[in-house]
Amino acid sequence: MSFFKKLTDFLLYDLWRKTGEELGRWRKLGFMILRSIVITVRGFLNHNINTRANALTYSMMFAFVPVLALILAIAKGFGFEQVIEAKLYESVLGKMNVVPTIMGFVERYLETARGGAFIGVGLLVLLWSVYSFFSNIESSFNTIWQVRQSRSKLRQFTTYITVLLLVPMLMVASSGVSIVVGTAAESINEWMLGQSLRVFFVRMLPFITCWLIFSWMYWAIPNTKVGAWAAFIPGIVVGTLFQLLQMLSFYLVAFLSRTSIIYGAFAVIPLLMTWLQLSCLFILSGAELSFAIENNEDFDYERDLQHISRRYKDFVTLFLTWLIVCRFDKGQEPQTAAEMARENRLPARLVNQLLGRLVEVGIIRETYKDDKDEHAYMPAYDINKLSVGDVIARIDRQGNELFLSQPTEESQLFWKRYIELRDDSTDVSKVLVKDLMEQVISKPAA
Repeated sequence: MSFFKKLTDFLLYDLWRKTGEELGRWRKLGFMILRSIVITVRGFLNHNINTRANALTYSMMFAFVPVLALILAIAKGFGFEQVIEAKLYESVLGKMNVVPTIMGFVERYLETARGGAFIGVGLLVLLWSVYSFFSNIESSFNTIWQVRQSRSKLRQFTTYITVLLLVPMLMVASSGVSIVVGTAAESINEWMLGQSLRVFFVRMLPFITCWLIFSWMYWAIPNTKVGAWAAFIPGIVVGTLFQLLQMLSFYLVAFLSRTSIIYGAFAVIPLLMTWLQLSCLFILSGAELSFAIENNEDFDYERDLQHISRRYKDFVTLFLTWLIVCRFDKGQEPQTAAEMARENRLPARLVNQLLGRLVEVGIIRETYKDDKDEHAYMPAYDINKLSVGDVIARIDRQGNELFLSQPTEESQLFWKRYIELRDDSTDVSKVLVKDLMEQVISKPAA
């Protein structure tokens, strides 16, 4: 077998057939990292992240001035707008010499918001621009996280305001820490250690600020529960990439300023658009990585589950029902889906899917464990009357039936005979398909 064939089989099958319980600590970590990378790349392709990043770039272009205007208005209220402006000059925007132009736009925008043709209209337009921008980001995150419903308008408003408060606060905090570190380092002159520490911390502070901002975004913006590691790891990755992109942009701006022939003074425009587009691409890719880390175990046996037989699915369904019934019969505490999947080495996604089906058909019901805010499962009715036939019959009847608007008489008769045959004691497996209409044992008249 060729190396390429082995690698393909490993990435498609073997990588997903090893659960956490079967692996050692370090091997489990290696598998999780590799699986997260594969899930991220696959999500990048399936969710058209590049196209979404392009759309988000144009949305960011229109919302950039309103968002910055609101951030500066908040900063001005706290008295540190000069710190924010200084940070803008330190960024790639400062190297592009567009900060004075942007600040002019912002000042005129704030003046319009304060006055305008009608009192309050300018402020409403400002708030709506900011809301639309963050709403687009949340919609993209929810799509990646497969969340169908956005949070309420009130929760959206409070989340977005928190973001706008958090960004300037972190900028000010990083500047303050930089000054404190520099002062402390200057007082330590022994073996030049103070100078080294000062340089190190000053250079790392922009990275740390970006890590905190992006980690908070991945934790707070999706309308679902996100674990700390699932937010922090992508925050570090994307924050680092963002800072490296900014460093690269510094060199590109310097290069274009010396060699710009085609675009001349307008050379900054394509560079700014490229910078924004890559930033959006990093942000959305980080959301994919966050989803991959949080839901790593849900992809166990994924390729196999796409081709699972009905018989094997019925087996797992009955096995889960048996586990729930036995624990109830012994007076033991009900288990969550994650506990059942982990203890029995079953795919978490399949367990959640089948338990949801059993709840829908009324075989089991959801409850809460005393020490966890998670759903646990217990029988929905008397276990002494619950048979295997009841479980299979209820699952078979789940879903829509007889929904054809104009069925033929033949199909209606066939359906009637088929149901009679299934409900009767006759072994359906022994009836020939060609004789199905004739081999029905009619029930005796009452």
